[in-house]
Amino acid sequence: MTKSTCRSLVRSLLAFAVSVLAATSWAQTRPPILEKVAKAYGLDSWAQVEVIRYTWNKAVPGSNVAHSWEWEPKTGKITYEGKDKDGKPVKVTYMSSDLKSQSDMVKNEVEPAFVNDNYWLLFPLHAYWDTSATVTDDGMQKLPLGKGSAEKVVVKYPAKAGGYTPGDTWELYVGRDNRVEEFIYRASGPKKHVVISTWTAYKKAGPLDISTDHRGTVNGKPVRIFISDLAVKVTGSDTWMEAK
Repeated sequence: MTKSTCRSLVRSLLAFAVSVLAATSWAQTRPPILEKVAKAYGLDSWAQVEVIRYTWNKAVPGSNVAHSWEWEPKTGKITYEGKDKDGKPVKVTYMSSDLKSQSDMVKNEVEPAFVNDNYWLLFPLHAYWDTSATVTDDGMQKLPLGKGSAEKVVVKYPAKAGGYTPGDTWELYVGRDNRVEEFIYRASGPKKHVVISTWTAYKKAGPLDISTDHRGTVNGKPVRIFISDLAVKVTGSDTWMEAK
């Protein structure tokens, strides 16, 4: 081994040690319940997921909206099928890493919708991945909608963070099985936007465990958000694993 090779190896080992310490420090500053919830949703098997297919549906009195997605987490490839703001049918495929080259419709309508819908689908995992968010465990609290109580976990995003809605707060009510039972979403900004809903109808889609039905209110008015046509392809297989 040459001296230069030895120095490179030492630098690599030091870099690795720093990254390990940083990861350990990060884990120690967050309540253990956050990782438990993420694991209940499939965190340990996330690397197996190649493609996720689902339709996000929003039903309110007099209106129904549906967005169909295929998402490749490893490549960032996203396919959307639904309607644009004028109600015209749209089908588009794009790479999330190449958003700047996309049309205004993709940048201003499709991509924000993807982020919104994906957070409804996988928020417990996003909360674990989003290291900028502050997470606190407020202990056992009364459920906002149902009877009984659950462990309240608050995920607060910084006001100056990137994304579409910095400063938002998600209050998760976690049951004994480490799955979310209900939640309250509070959007930041002067305009009131508060969502309170259940997290029910859990289904297994490959290695993931997903809540597919959310019933509650938006600013006091009834709303239902539900996931349909949910399926996953895993590494080494071209077969869709339908949610059951």
